Amino acid sequence: MQKKSNEVAVKAEESKDLILKNLTNSLPIMTAKPEYQVMATNIEEKLPAVQRDTSNFHKSHSQFMGVTLDVTAITPIRSIKHTLAEIDRTRSALQEAFISVEKKKIEIQMKEREITECEDDLQRKLLEVELLEMRSHLESTNNHMQGALRKMNFFVNQHDNLLKALGKEEISEEEYEEEEVKYHIMTAMKQALNAARSRNGIIDEGNLIYIFDLGINAADAQAEVFAYLQMENQLIQNGTVPTHDMTVKWLEKCADKWCKCPAQFAESRGFQILDKTSLTNTPLLEDKGEE
Repeated sequence: MQKKSNEVAVKAEESKDLILKNLTNSLPIMTAKPEYQVMATNIEEKLPAVQRDTSNFHKSHSQFMGVTLDVTAITPIRSIKHTLAEIDRTRSALQEAFISVEKKKIEIQMKEREITECEDDLQRKLLEVELLEMRSHLESTNNHMQGALRKMNFFVNQHDNLLKALGKEEISEEEYEEEEVKYHIMTAMKQALNAARSRNGIIDEGNLIYIFDLGINAADAQAEVFAYLQMENQLIQNGTVPTHDMTVKWLEKCADKWCKCPAQFAESRGFQILDKTSLTNTPLLEDKGEE
C-alpha cells in the first residue's frame, strides 16, 4: 500500500504539466506524423518562457484601462466610489476563488486516496486522468487569483492616491452626496457635447432627457454646447489645438452654473435632495445626543 502511495505522489508530480509539456505522449497522432514530433519538441523547449510571460496577463484589464476606461467618473469622489467598487468586486472574486481552491485541494487528496485503493488497472488510469484534470483546473485558478491580487493591490493604491489628491484621509457619505450634483451635471454635459459633435452641434434626445431630469433648461444647455463648439472651431481656424483640459474646465463651469437646478427641481416635486439624518455620519443626531 505504501508503494502505491509513493507511485501516486510521483505520478502526480510528473503529470503536473503533462497537458502542455508532454505533448508527444498525450497525442496519439504523434506516432503517425513525424512533423508533429518536431512541433511538440519545439513547444516543450520554449514553453517555460511562454508560461513565465503569460503570468503577466492573468488579469481582466491592464492598469492603464483600469484608470482610463474602467473608472471613467469625471469627479474625484465618484472616482473613489468606482475605485472602491472595483476593489469590492475583486475581493469577492478572490474570496470565491480561495474557497474553490481549498475545496479542490481536498478533492485532489480524496482522488489520490481513491487511486491508492483502486485495484483495477483501467479504473486507476481513468482516476489518474481525472486527477490530472483537477490539478490543471487548480493551477489555472491559482494563476487567475494571482492576477486578481495584483489588480486589487493596484486599486487599493489608487484609492490612496485619490485621497491624497483631495488632501483627505477619508470621504464621508455627506461629501459623496454633495458631489453627486456636480458629477451628474458634468456627465450629462460631457455626453451631450460628445453626441453633438456627430450631430451638427445638436444634443441627442437621450441626453436632453438626462438634462431635463436634472432641472436644467434644455435650450440653455444647447446654447452652451453651441458656444463651446464654436469656440473650438475658432481656435482650430487660428491654428490652435483645443485641449482635453479645456473641455473639463468648461464642464466644471457648467456644473457651477446649474448647481442649484437639481435641488430646485426635486423640491418642486416635494423631494428633499439631501437628508442628513439618513447618513452614516449625522452631526444633527450627534448634537441632539449631546444636549
